[in-house]
Amino acid sequence: MIGAKLEGLYAITPDWHDSTRLIATTEAILRGGCRVVQYRNKTATPCHRDEQAVALRGLTRRFDALLIINDDLDLALGCEADGVHLGGDDSDLTAARARLGPGPILGASCYQSLELAQAAALAGADYVAFGSYFPSPTKPEARRADTALIAPAKAATGRPVCAIGGITLDNAAPLVSAGADLLAVISAVYNSPDPERTSRAFSQLFENR
Repeated sequence: MIGAKLEGLYAITPDWHDSTRLIATTEAILRGGCRVVQYRNKTATPCHRDEQAVALRGLTRRFDALLIINDDLDLALGCEADGVHLGGDDSDLTAARARLGPGPILGASCYQSLELAQAAALAGADYVAFGSYFPSPTKPEARRADTALIAPAKAATGRPVCAIGGITLDNAAPLVSAGADLLAVISAVYNSPDPERTSRAFSQLFENR
């Protein structure tokens, strides 16, 4: 049984082709206390994605952490990940839930829309994600989400809320105070000179709330 829950730092992998670097950095992030990792690589070949996902599956199991696959239900099932995260242009959530069954995690991008979050919850999503909250190097043109959306979304859906987009240690605390259960972070942890220490600092934001 996986001991991790949907709370805390949610580390999302960058588009790194160097698998050795990817695994080593992810291991440091997990040592820092992160217990939810999303594998996202938009530029790798299918074979390379399979290899990286399987390696991350083994690593997350060592740390009793969750592995979520971004936008690829077949890959999630193939590597026995803990779940999949789908965006608005990806597979239908209801169909994805039917393929996954009741156990695995299904996450949904809801951007800036409470209505999308409510629909996602009805379709079987286990958490809903809003963003971008700040300028993001991954999606620089993404529209901004409002912190005031977090509490109503939790109340309306009964699901954990994930905040994403340009989150750093300097701007994360207000999102946690507003009720965000997960902070989805790419650059601030994977490009950190000390990923383990940065991961620990993010995780500590959730300790006293």
